[in-house]
Amino acid sequence: MSNRRNFLKNFGAAAGGAYLMGNGLNALAQPTRREVTLNGKRVTTVDVHAHCVIPEVEEMVKGTSLSGAPFPPWQVLGPSRFEEMDRRGIDYQALSMAIYGHWWYAADREFAARIVRAADESLAAWVEQHPDRFVALSSVALPYPDLAAAQLEYGVKELGARGASIGGQVHGEYPSAERFDVFWAKAEELDVPVFMHPALGAPNLVMENTLKGRGGLDNVIGGPLETTLFLTHMIFDGTLDRFPNLKVVGAHGGGYLPSYLGRTEVACERFQDEEANCLNTKKPSEYLQSQIFADSMVFSAEGLRHLVAEMGASQVVYGTDSPFPWPETMDLIIDSPTLSDAEKEAILGGNLLRMLRIEG
Repeated sequence: MSNRRNFLKNFGAAAGGAYLMGNGLNALAQPTRREVTLNGKRVTTVDVHAHCVIPEVEEMVKGTSLSGAPFPPWQVLGPSRFEEMDRRGIDYQALSMAIYGHWWYAADREFAARIVRAADESLAAWVEQHPDRFVALSSVALPYPDLAAAQLEYGVKELGARGASIGGQVHGEYPSAERFDVFWAKAEELDVPVFMHPALGAPNLVMENTLKGRGGLDNVIGGPLETTLFLTHMIFDGTLDRFPNLKVVGAHGGGYLPSYLGRTEVACERFQDEEANCLNTKKPSEYLQSQIFADSMVFSAEGLRHLVAEMGASQVVYGTDSPFPWPETMDLIIDSPTLSDAEKEAILGGNLLRMLRIEG
């Protein structure tokens, strides 16, 4: 950590031109910033689900087999991100590079190492410039678990990352398999959360064109479906038992798992005679109330009430899927008739302030 500040200073000056300095931030006229209060008390809000693209990484993949990776210009960090956060009343965002899925999982080991290093160092330089608004999640190369563990350690200890962002599967294999234990062990050792975000269309789960059709089903159904299966595997495959202090955050309200928990709750007993072969030592609900967290993207008062009823307010965190235009859930939380002020404050930011070690 001793050389971190010098590295970030040099990186920001040498490599961050267009990305970090060229977006007009110094000349940005500050709009009115919404301050969120509960009964007159100012509360700090933290968004766990915030995406971005990184131009330095885009340059790296040009002319390679990954040149088709998505880098929409409107997802580059710049003045519009501050404006949107101020309008919504978001004090901090935890930034991750997962746009439409963790596309760099297709890279070979050496290239994946370079991509993640560039991404993590770029985000670290951005956070260093704006420490009062952002923290970063490392974009570890999960197909290579030992490398992912080393990347997470470097990101946390040298760059100040507060956790990792991963996909729900690796080329059809779930990260609950024991070969990924070296990564989970490192996350537990460092005491940082792992944010799981699905790929667009859940490509490992459904046959081709299954989610085609009206309504954007590849996103609307595919995303929560992959999250559901990831979390369920983490329970039934015993991963959360092997690492009892591990903290995992499931995007999009934890998928469908909290919504139909009763069926999962009895699965291991119901199918004992059919070799369910569950490795978990506790009921699924116990993991949802301790090691598993879910963001607030459920979009209705009843959805939020049910999510908190199944998981507890300590396990629900605010998320936006920024900069994508999903409905805002902040006022849903603030106006909830079923939550206490203490529960609202925890969901809006308190849980993440502790988990991400933000001194808000």
